[in-house]
Amino acid sequence: MLINQFYDKGLAHASYAVIHAGKMIVIDPTRDPQPYYDFARQHEVDITGVIETHPHADFVSSHLEIHQTTGATIYVSKLTGAEYPHESFDDGDVIQIDDIILKAINTPGHSPDSICIVLEDEDGKESAIFTGDTLFVGDVGRPDLREDVGNITAKKEELARQMYHSTRDKLMHLPKHTIVYPAHGPGSLCGKNMSPDLQSTIGRELRENYALQLMDELQFVKTLTTDQPFVPKYFGWDVQLNKKGAAMFDESIKNIPRLDAGTVLDRNTLVIDTRTNESFIKGHLAGAINLQNGGKFETWLGSIVAPNEKFYIIAETDEEMDEVINKTAKIGYETNIRAGILLPNDAIETSAQLNQDDFIQNPDHYTIIDVRNNSEVQDGLIFNSAIPIPLPELRERLAEIPTSKPIVVHCAAGYRSAAAASIIAAQVKSVPVYDLSEAIVDIAKNKSVAL
Repeated sequence: MLINQFYDKGLAHASYAVIHAGKMIVIDPTRDPQPYYDFARQHEVDITGVIETHPHADFVSSHLEIHQTTGATIYVSKLTGAEYPHESFDDGDVIQIDDIILKAINTPGHSPDSICIVLEDEDGKESAIFTGDTLFVGDVGRPDLREDVGNITAKKEELARQMYHSTRDKLMHLPKHTIVYPAHGPGSLCGKNMSPDLQSTIGRELRENYALQLMDELQFVKTLTTDQPFVPKYFGWDVQLNKKGAAMFDESIKNIPRLDAGTVLDRNTLVIDTRTNESFIKGHLAGAINLQNGGKFETWLGSIVAPNEKFYIIAETDEEMDEVINKTAKIGYETNIRAGILLPNDAIETSAQLNQDDFIQNPDHYTIIDVRNNSEVQDGLIFNSAIPIPLPELRERLAEIPTSKPIVVHCAAGYRSAAAASIIAAQVKSVPVYDLSEAIVDIAKNKSVAL
């Protein structure tokens, strides 16, 4: 028997392949199925099954495509209301692969239709469990993503109560040696306290996971529903898309047009410029948003842009264009791309450059916008006079920004402030809009301005 973890760092997503007796089962696959085909070919096995632990909110799964390409059976809880061919996989259901068993257990909490998969090895021992978004290393799945979407909806308090019983009545009774394979790692927005480790054991989680410590149900509900991360705009969209099953990955991205640099773009369509901030500052299209191609590009794209918005994508090279389109497809937004274009000829707008010395000495001469997340701001403002508006909310809250003084935008390290400054500058023309960029790191470190 072989268990292999595939990890997508950008979305902090872990998927798995279980190989035994010439067969391979894929668990919670990412949008691009090619790595699973390659792995099966490498080990000369057939992909015979795909298991979805629930309809994911933070990425689009390739379960339907794998079924259509290989004939593999899709297994998912009957509570999902899946609109694709599948077999129900709930309490008491098993997948037998020669002398090992994959056994479903219903574990509602993150979602009403969540399942975990216990692996019984050749000796009949419960040696591993694939926990989806129910149990992470150091955390459990957030309970507030299914209040309005999915086949079954439930308030976060009810789902938190279900999580209490899923962990106490089921997971915590597994043998302590059972290896825990979660669907996410650090950086995922599906939890709030994840360890950097990508696997654990039930014994370790019993000792170290805050959510598995001794507490009553009421205390657990309060703990789990407090201080969860923001919810990106695309999460509900992806739940619905995964419930239906997404289009073929390669075919979908090949349908995106590529335009010449001289093409005149529709001025009413959003422009996402994925080049570096340095390149963007020197010349960009008026109104473009500078969302740089970085480690969390897909998450921020789906946090700033709504699922129903069309947009152009600008990149520096054809290779970078391919990369950002692939990332866009991971969250199901490739159909939103009106076209891709390398730097257009009319990208002549430049960004205002901040005199940092003047700003440090006279911060009261500026309107300061802090676009960090609410959880970060709770730890204290870096500038006492700053107006906190998290980046995911910025486009909807531009009217709250005073325009009587020049505007300076900051985050924690520079990535978000580049996007935020471009969003504000596209709308505010009466005063300059500056990006504090990476200078914020030294300012915060040296406490040059009162905390």
